[in-house]
Amino acid sequence: MGDIVRRASDHILEVIFSYLDLHTLRNCSLVCKRWYQFLNDENNHVWRMHCIRKLAQEALSSDLLSSVPTYKSKLRAFYHAWNPNDCSRNIYIKPNGFTLHRNPVAQSTDACRGKIGFRHGRHAWEVIWEGPLGTVAVIGIATKEAPLLCHGYVALLGSDEHSWGWNLVDNHLLHNGDPQGNYPLLNNAPKYQVGERIRVILDCDDNTLSFEKNYEFLGVAFRGVILRTIVYRVSHLKCSLSIATLFFVQEQIA
Repeated sequence: MGDIVRRASDHILEVIFSYLDLHTLRNCSLVCKRWYQFLNDENNHVWRMHCIRKLAQEALSSDLLSSVPTYKSKLRAFYHAWNPNDCSRNIYIKPNGFTLHRNPVAQSTDACRGKIGFRHGRHAWEVIWEGPLGTVAVIGIATKEAPLLCHGYVALLGSDEHSWGWNLVDNHLLHNGDPQGNYPLLNNAPKYQVGERIRVILDCDDNTLSFEKNYEFLGVAFRGVILRTIVYRVSHLKCSLSIATLFFVQEQIA
């Protein structure tokens, strides 16, 4: 009898929670241990329904989200993907919601920020280049003050105090308009190959920015990253191509 009542209770919770927004669901998870445990199941019907409503079928059926296997993690990745309202006018976000594309505009360098910024905790996301890099292809972080468009072909990300970047073309680190050395610190470090997964790791508490390539940790790229304002994920480019980003994991430190 107890199992029957529990299953019936779970079904009722699924129906009710499926119609609530994410903010309300978070509040529900704080009501009692039972509700917290229920919503902590990242593959239950509630998160599945929210995924179906928010994510494009193209994204759900592709291999893009293979590294985020649960419905809740897919939903989290979507809410941290590229921001169509915070990018250069030469960039648009594809219908899958995770991939940006730059139109072939001459003498222009363009950038795009993610939807959600960070000020505390440890965060990681993956970037996948789906075309040729050109001469400038930088990934990293920037505050809201960093520009997203400039004339000519320059290293836009890392050009001022508001951004930090790694140019995948020449393996140079950039910040405040100056090269910060080669990265990773290897003799004849291999260059990025199209299709490889780059994971960006931001530690807001230790003030460091690091990278992984194909799940191999490359070391700390920047130390002493001073976060006076909320920081956003950014990529910038000069050639016509597509870039997919995937928010992978978040560890929020109280």
